[in-house]
Amino acid sequence: MVDNSKRSFCKRYVLRQVREILAGFKEGMQEAEQKDEFDRYFDSYDSSYALTLAYPDDILLETARQFGIETEGREKKDIVKELFKTAEWS
Repeated sequence: MVDNSKRSFCKRYVLRQVREILAGFKEGMQEAEQKDEFDRYFDSYDSSYALTLAYPDDILLETARQFGIETEGREKKDIVKELFKTAEWS
């Protein structure tokens, strides 16, 4: 004979686990989409104009140096991208 309370418990447990797995998957997909959007933003100077071309060079370079970011021989958009990544983890 099957104990219905155990069956009900197992059913709820499995459903809860499936919900948690799906929520984790959805969160991972959102993070991946945000990373893709972030990377696309810095693909060209046109898309990242507000941060790369309109931002004063001297302030940008000094800020990057304060965060320990190498600036010599690098494109401005790459410096800004790394600065954002570094500031996000700080």
